[in-house]
Amino acid sequence: MRSIEDLLEELPFTKALSPEHRALIASCGQNRAFRAGEYVFRTGEPADWFFLIRKGRVALEVYGPTRGALTVETVGEGDVLGWSWLFEPYVYSFDARVVRDTRVIAFDGACLRGKADADHELGYQLMRGMARVFTDRLEATRMQLLDVYGDHASS
Repeated sequence: MRSIEDLLEELPFTKALSPEHRALIASCGQNRAFRAGEYVFRTGEPADWFFLIRKGRVALEVYGPTRGALTVETVGEGDVLGWSWLFEPYVYSFDARVVRDTRVIAFDGACLRGKADADHELGYQLMRGMARVFTDRLEATRMQLLDVYGDHASS
């Protein structure tokens, strides 16, 4: 069985980290598995965990009172799941429902924050990686809005 540290060498979010930084964050991680239909987390729950998806698919959903659950985005292998562990008040803003059986590396958010506070270069690298995630997700949302509203907005 491969160690978490070995697995982190292959994932896009952690691949560029130094071996020392991968070792530091690996100590905060554990392997977890979720079955299709399960929730990794729900809106309003404490955001104690951060996930790197190794295999599977997870839908990020919001609940609309008149429309029910709406999928905002679907993430899969190599993607980051959850960033609320990094920002107060450390509460999840979405539901994360497993679409296809999923394996993740789950990181204890408090542990990661402690490591980042103690090693500012690690903190910078983690924040830089999360900024890339934010930028990618914002661009995907922009494209989705353009697709949804397309030519209808000018009609």
